[in-house]
Amino acid sequence: MSTVADKLARKSSTATNAKQVRLRLVYIDFWSAVKLCFLAAVAVAIATIVMYFLLYLVLQGTGLIGKMDDFFKSFSDGSVTLSQFVGLPQVMAFGSIVAILDLVVITVMGAVVAGIYNLAVKITGGLLVGFTSN
Repeated sequence: MSTVADKLARKSSTATNAKQVRLRLVYIDFWSAVKLCFLAAVAVAIATIVMYFLLYLVLQGTGLIGKMDDFFKSFSDGSVTLSQFVGLPQVMAFGSIVAILDLVVITVMGAVVAGIYNLAVKITGGLLVGFTSN
């Protein structure tokens, strides 16, 4: 009884002619680049929000925010504390603003890079890429 692994081993042991193809990348579709960069930016935005949440939890769990409150109270009259400004809602709002800015900047930069590449191709002729088939 032959297993799938045995069939694959026999199949891979036969010599195949590797065909090499050299292609030139002469155009990047603008809207494809924008959509791909937007999806990458969404992933970065989600990671940013999660990072701010976890950072707040670590700072709160270690008691560093309470120690900073004591530090601010030592040179002020005690009416201003850091915990008034650094709570979970404030941290998440700031993280959301940073994530939205990241989303816009990464998407725009992807579009700009695609446009610059398309302009540079007219001068350089494009990027030569080699492929091989197994």
